[in-house]
Amino acid sequence: MARHLLPVVFLLYLTLPFIVHAQNNQSGFISIDCGLVDEPSYTDETTSIYYTWDVNFTDTGVSHNISSKHKASLERQFWNVRSFPEGTRNCYTLFVSQGSSNKYLVRASFVYGNYDGKDSLPEFDIYLGAKWWESMVFENSSSVISKEIIYAASSDYVHVCLFNTGKGTPFISVLELRVLSSDDAYLDNSLELLGRFDIGSKDGKKIRYPDDVYDRTWTPYNSIDWKKIDTSLTIDQAPSFSFTPVPPSNVMRTTAIPANASDNMEFSFLPKYNSSRYYVYMYFAEIQKLQENQIREFNIFVNGKLLSSEVNPLYLQNLYYSTAISETKLKLWLNKTSRSTLPPLFNAVEIYMSKDFLQSETYQTDVDAILTVKSTYGIKRNWQGDPCTSVSYLWNGLNCSYAGTDSPRIIYLNLTSSGLIGTIAAGISNLKSIEYLDLSNNNLTGAVPDFLSQLRFLRVLNLEGNQLSGAIPIQLLVRSENSTLQFNFGGNPDLCSSGSCNKSNGNKVVVPLVTSIGGAFLILAVAVISFHIYNTRHRVSNKVIMLGANSRIKQELESKKQEFRYEEVYRITRNFKTVLGKGASGTVYHGWIDHDTEVAVKMLSSSSAQGYLQFQAEAKFFATVHHKYLTSLIGYCDDGTNMALIYEYMANGDLANHLSDKNGNILSWNQRLQIAVDVAEGLEYLHHGCNPPIVHRDVKSKNILLNEKLQGKLADFGLSKIYPNEGETHLSTVIAGTPGYLDPE
Repeated sequence: MARHLLPVVFLLYLTLPFIVHAQNNQSGFISIDCGLVDEPSYTDETTSIYYTWDVNFTDTGVSHNISSKHKASLERQFWNVRSFPEGTRNCYTLFVSQGSSNKYLVRASFVYGNYDGKDSLPEFDIYLGAKWWESMVFENSSSVISKEIIYAASSDYVHVCLFNTGKGTPFISVLELRVLSSDDAYLDNSLELLGRFDIGSKDGKKIRYPDDVYDRTWTPYNSIDWKKIDTSLTIDQAPSFSFTPVPPSNVMRTTAIPANASDNMEFSFLPKYNSSRYYVYMYFAEIQKLQENQIREFNIFVNGKLLSSEVNPLYLQNLYYSTAISETKLKLWLNKTSRSTLPPLFNAVEIYMSKDFLQSETYQTDVDAILTVKSTYGIKRNWQGDPCTSVSYLWNGLNCSYAGTDSPRIIYLNLTSSGLIGTIAAGISNLKSIEYLDLSNNNLTGAVPDFLSQLRFLRVLNLEGNQLSGAIPIQLLVRSENSTLQFNFGGNPDLCSSGSCNKSNGNKVVVPLVTSIGGAFLILAVAVISFHIYNTRHRVSNKVIMLGANSRIKQELESKKQEFRYEEVYRITRNFKTVLGKGASGTVYHGWIDHDTEVAVKMLSSSSAQGYLQFQAEAKFFATVHHKYLTSLIGYCDDGTNMALIYEYMANGDLANHLSDKNGNILSWNQRLQIAVDVAEGLEYLHHGCNPPIVHRDVKSKNILLNEKLQGKLADFGLSKIYPNEGETHLSTVIAGTPGYLDPE
């Protein structure tokens, strides 16, 4: 039997003041009166718990009142139920802002109350997420059945689902969630409550919130072989040391001792359910002030095995022991030691069984994204519970990838002919693993968003049959051209590919002109045809340029700088939160690598063909050039159509800002001179230290960046150009740069 009894025992003399997050409020509480319709919320008169209706937590079901003959003996929250006559699975989704770093107490309560007038007790199952929790079987119409679990969630959502097993309509009366103080509370990840007893209870009433700040319900327990004793003094409440929240003072100030002082104490419990492991938490506190010649000392035995010897509870202080067993019965003995002058005492006990709720829930960002889509379009379907688990109850129109132990990812979303109205939902931008997206045959309006081109795994995009307008992002056209994306966008009269928009607008002008001025027809026709030919060539040229840039950036920098995936860039920039600046080739964002290295991240613009060329030029430049007065490149991203250059962060921004009369921090002449010298050294290195030499071609105060020490460094090398070597005859006559700032060379 010894192998079944864990020897680890937690012995804590708890002496510090007990501080919890919900002492004076109900933060971390979700209290739902299921089926409530008369008012959106109310405060329970007995517990002061704030209950709300369930319309924000589930999309389905029907509200009912229980029979009036049952109401008199029940608290108000049990007067209503929500039943689910439609569908096999119906779910509540609870959002918890504290996130997955905590454990939750989840409690579901049921009273049939003959709400449907059929006087027929149903049977059904309840699930927590995708895992079976319990089968609900009722003995009568008026009894309250509560199921409670301590649950370590893996996301910010808790899904409680009711399953129709063909034995009656599922229903629920009350659903409650409480956030515990620590993710280590109660040690195991998932524990279902079997019993929580207030031993020696004086008035025989249950104790819960506000006495218990976590709203655990303590049920009175007494034995004819025991004598109840109590105190009016407060038992010290102390931090749980990450193991377990101790019982409230009102529970610990009552206790039991053997009726015969010479007897030992015995406590027996027979679980109704089989489990591989049971957890027992025993609580003790001395409530009598002992005299010098008095000793209360006892040994604790669990199923015949010694758990701890010579236990001495301290006066008005909490003490607890914890153990785990695998036997299907529990017997506790508290045996007085030979030197003890007083019998053992017992204040409280909790008994749980281990429950396997470990599950790979859908990736958190994907859940947030798809819920945003659901909210944006008011989608009703069967979108309840976790989107990807279990596989048998995938959301309609979704498909997911299941890679080993990783969280499932949403890879397929089909919302064709779904009556969608409005613009393309921004939430789709966060479905980073999406491969197939079908939004066809709806009434979507507005522009095609640029973020669609940044979904690097997207292989099929169908936007046909909507009312979209404006120019299609150029990167979508490029991906379609190089066959990395199947892109359908027909049936959108006001949607145009890049470059054809101007032609369409020109046609609207041509028609009335031809009608009114016949003599100008030939001139206009020639102009339109010429413009069309130019645009066609220009678009093809742009696509070739961009396709080349796609491969050249990685080619130039590979093995020389650190490469980042797009998802890493997304995290580095905190979802592209802070913009540092914008240029011809892209937008620059502030970011952090590993929380200790500040960086500036330049993302390539999807709308500028010239930007591709400048981006490629910078990549080529940094592959060979390094100097203390030139900004340093830390890494790059060449991930599908997403390209970025990651630079060192220059804390004091650009020189132009410091020279502006709008800046209150005026540079001294010494500082200005030193910055000029720094930049001159950088230019001298480019002109004479590089072989072949390099000309910057856009030196201006905007392209001189200052670090935290006001050291000047040259930046933005998108227009830089290599001088021809001796013997080469080609000389470029194209002028590049900013007027007024051109290099003297």
